[in-house]
Amino acid sequence: MIKQIIFSLIMINKLNNPIRIFSWSIIFITFAFLINNILNFWYDFPGVDKFFGNYNIFFANNDELSSKEFYKSWIQFLIYLIAILISFVYVRLYNQVEIKKDSEYLSNFSAYIIRSCFWGTLIIGLVDMILSFLRVEDLLIPLFGESLGMNLGKSVFRGTFIHFPLIILAFIIGYFTRTLGFFWLAFLVVIAEFQIVLARFIFSYEQTFMGDLVRFWYGSLFLFASSYALIKEGHVRVDILYTNFSEKGKAWSNLLGSLLLGIPICATILLRGMWCEQCILNAPIKSFEQSMSGYGMQVKYLMAAFLAIYALTMLITFTSFFMSNSSKILKANSD
Repeated sequence: MIKQIIFSLIMINKLNNPIRIFSWSIIFITFAFLINNILNFWYDFPGVDKFFGNYNIFFANNDELSSKEFYKSWIQFLIYLIAILISFVYVRLYNQVEIKKDSEYLSNFSAYIIRSCFWGTLIIGLVDMILSFLRVEDLLIPLFGESLGMNLGKSVFRGTFIHFPLIILAFIIGYFTRTLGFFWLAFLVVIAEFQIVLARFIFSYEQTFMGDLVRFWYGSLFLFASSYALIKEGHVRVDILYTNFSEKGKAWSNLLGSLLLGIPICATILLRGMWCEQCILNAPIKSFEQSMSGYGMQVKYLMAAFLAIYALTMLITFTSFFMSNSSKILKANSD
């Protein structure tokens, strides 16, 4: 009996750190990809594909890199190596941390991103709606002067000098608050829809920005809440088989679902959406894409970013799910 317990503890210790390294590598490599994406399309770095293409590995080398581009491609390659190295160093330094604890760290980090994005959409929605209203009523220039008033009507200026500072503020608020507020956001969506009906049928007033606000909040509500629902295991399941599984069987089902379906799908969204400059996520964000109606809210590019945030937070949560269920399986085997 004692030998079996000792053997089980040894097996747990042997698998604990490899699972943690694998999981943290997924997270750090994902952030390395996002960093390289910014370097590629905002700062004209050549990309890791050009690095491998320079050595004719994986990619064909169509254009020879200049010395400057060569060093830049090396920096981008090193970012991935550093991401993997950080995973090993972290696990090495904190080798006594249990998988379940790391899983909680990731869940909390995902919840922080969601919480901050909620505050961001709330604040940006209100501020941008007010600016759009002032623009429709030709009040921007009288209130802010000709130069600033004209700039506030441009999506690039509004995104850079209004939205981005508000996003930073939202992440600060998200750090000091612990409530997600999805119920309040859902309530505000209803209020925003109600004021459209009220303004249309009582005051005969309707503008594009009013509908844009509803879509902006509505999209964030569903995409951001999806990851939170996964954290709380609130998504709809097909329970024909799952309910009949043992606790260990449920853990295996969740682990394989996260590893084979959840994480790859989220990674595919990020890869397909950010692989090139004209891809579905990069293009609208980089160009500060705006609504075809010139007098709507200037937040269309942020709605494209919602999908990236959705994929990122879901990937983090699926990785957390993978770790927590790995812990359950190891614990069940030890018992």
